[in-house]
Amino acid sequence: MIKKVALLAIVAGLLLSSGVMAQDLFPNKYVKPNLGAVHARWFFYTPAALPFGMAKLAPHTNAYGSPGSWLPCGYDDRHGSIEGFGHFHEFQVGGVVVMPTVGKLKTVPGTVENPELGYRSRFDKKEEHAEPGYYSVFLEDYGIKAEITATTRVGFHRYTFPKTDNAHLIFDIGHKQGESSDVVEAYMAQTGDKTVEGYVITYPEYVKFCQPGGRVKMYFYAEMNKSPKSVGSFVDDKQVVSAKETKGVANGMFLNFDMKEGEQLLMKVGVSYTSIANAKLNLQKEAATLAFDDAKQRAVAEWQKMLGRIEVKGKSEDDKVKFYTGLYHSLLGRGISSDVNGQYPKNDGGVGQIALDKNGMPTHNHHNTDGVWGAFWNLFQLWGLAYPDVYSDYMQSVLDFHKDTGWMHDGEAAGMHSNGVQTNFMGLALAAAYNCGIRDFDIKHAYQAARDNELEYRNRPFGSGKYDLHYFVNNGYVPYKDTTISNGWVFNFGASHTLEFAFSSYAVANMAKALGKKADYKRLINQATFYRNIFDSETKYIRPKLESGEFIKNYNPKEAWKGFQEGNGYQYTWYAPHDIGGLINLVGKDLFNERLDKTFSESQKLEFGGGKQVDSFAGIEMLYNQGNQPCLHIAWLYNYSGKPWLTQKWTRTICNEFYGVTPSNGYGYGQDEDQGQLGTWFVLASMGLFDVQGHSAASPSFQIGSPMFDEITIHLHPKYTKGKTLKIVPTNNSKDSFYVQEASFNGKSLNSCWIPRNDLMKGGVLRLRMGATPNTSWGVATPPPSMTR
Repeated sequence: MIKKVALLAIVAGLLLSSGVMAQDLFPNKYVKPNLGAVHARWFFYTPAALPFGMAKLAPHTNAYGSPGSWLPCGYDDRHGSIEGFGHFHEFQVGGVVVMPTVGKLKTVPGTVENPELGYRSRFDKKEEHAEPGYYSVFLEDYGIKAEITATTRVGFHRYTFPKTDNAHLIFDIGHKQGESSDVVEAYMAQTGDKTVEGYVITYPEYVKFCQPGGRVKMYFYAEMNKSPKSVGSFVDDKQVVSAKETKGVANGMFLNFDMKEGEQLLMKVGVSYTSIANAKLNLQKEAATLAFDDAKQRAVAEWQKMLGRIEVKGKSEDDKVKFYTGLYHSLLGRGISSDVNGQYPKNDGGVGQIALDKNGMPTHNHHNTDGVWGAFWNLFQLWGLAYPDVYSDYMQSVLDFHKDTGWMHDGEAAGMHSNGVQTNFMGLALAAAYNCGIRDFDIKHAYQAARDNELEYRNRPFGSGKYDLHYFVNNGYVPYKDTTISNGWVFNFGASHTLEFAFSSYAVANMAKALGKKADYKRLINQATFYRNIFDSETKYIRPKLESGEFIKNYNPKEAWKGFQEGNGYQYTWYAPHDIGGLINLVGKDLFNERLDKTFSESQKLEFGGGKQVDSFAGIEMLYNQGNQPCLHIAWLYNYSGKPWLTQKWTRTICNEFYGVTPSNGYGYGQDEDQGQLGTWFVLASMGLFDVQGHSAASPSFQIGSPMFDEITIHLHPKYTKGKTLKIVPTNNSKDSFYVQEASFNGKSLNSCWIPRNDLMKGGVLRLRMGATPNTSWGVATPPPSMTR
């Protein structure tokens, strides 16, 4: 191990010179990227990235050789060694990893348990720093200070070395990295004294069954400030000295340098999903003359601007950490896949072109994305409220895909179908955007895409989801029946799909009605009632049905996966978000409330999930699971059942007890934050606003909960709203004083526990007087809107 005493002094100076004090900026200082970074997903921990950036740089502790599915990997806060710094981190997308080393050349990384078997380096957590847009760490085994930052499409590296004539920069391009799965081909070449370039082609696990034969392609072009004295290639631990290119799998290249004490090796890496030429163009346009410190400061400023669209004031520092870290994740996932010139990867493997404006700039961006299962209860509500420009951009991307293929995706990885849950809520997402007045896209095209998503199943590609839609459309429900997909997985989610298809039908029905599509409206609104077809009036539970029309026998509502995706019958019985009034009629109001009471009193004993069990699916066999999407609306249902004070109580309690501020307890214990969904739920709940209907109604509303802060200011977007700001001002608010006593909006008394979204978006002040005991007469006169009044 190299002694580091002298280097630490150099590093301390570098930290100051590089502007790390920017971490004190509001609101960036409240973002803790390591919060929840134990047992986290591949795309979760990417500190050196911009909002929705293509270049997402991050340290890896357990990415190399990963199985490549959806399982947690990449960076785990429990690990003590780093195996490299990756550039691509999206759902089913990963590759191009760089590692600086000193001493004997090694070309395999070693393991978490035995770092010395390869080029990994140990590190001390005290010498690791992460903030929005920047990451640094001291690599103890090599005495190297490593720093990374980024522009939208360019990764920046700065490595400060000890004195050595045996420094190396290792590029691993040919191995599985995170969710990438199998590498089909990887190529890299030295193209100039200080430049290298290449590509990686992979065959991800979800692409294998969503779009057999599809490939994810990643391209890169890198410039350094120093010429290597020699280069070589490798395949695993077999090294070829002086080779200036490599092509194959399990391969990579190494660049060797002489370095002076404290000398810095700087590198910029342009990335693209379309070509090496565009990777180079991205670098030239975004970073040709940009220094590392300037790039870092721009990244910090961009995060400050985006996070600053919502300002919260309060006494609890932990609550602000939870809030802004959640907000950060809502803007971090689902990065763009289009280049500076508007080119993007198409589904057929070709290159598409986004229209350019009068200044020659793309009119929007194309996005990579996991599916949007549950995003109507978090991301879309938040984006519509504070980031409607992002929501619009995202919808434009979905329509690009539809234009290219004739179908909407439910998850896209560099142009390829990568659908994880097969429900496809993109129709609801488009309808909700329309309902919210976000309409700066081709409405005719959007409606056709949304309509077909709910009604059409003939010749539908598996990757577009809803493989069982024909049962729903023709028979009124999806039966309890095994479906074995091409990779051998067995799906049997008929009951949950019935509920979900009914919900999305309602959303698109309202869009059809608004556009005068009477025949479509009639079909879709009828489909919205189909959730009733699997309601068992005897047990008062949603219950899977066989193709014969009979309910399944020996039914245990708490048994997970039996007709229900990532949940159970107890949890999914609450799943008629568009028609909670109708659901209450079916269950009976007293039993409805009795079950709600039991759900939360029992679930609190297990931190509203699976307790302290570190598992992505902890809680799916419980009464309630805050750690997964199907349950995210349930605490808000008291607003519909005449007890809004209990929505106030339980949403506040979940915010306090499920969410934490440590690596191990950020979003439950090792549960799936899922590209911003759980963090965004906290953001909404802590502001006291949420829509159970997911803005699927023609005139969306927000239901009111229990705001956690003393003052919340949302800066409204001038393109989409007439108002400038929306303020939420609770008085007499504290940990023990969380019940709404009275409310007003713009000076007018508010007696309902909900408010039309359109009113809020005009701007103004929502005032809430809070108290330590429930006001059981406030908010009970008129329940929130529901399909069944």
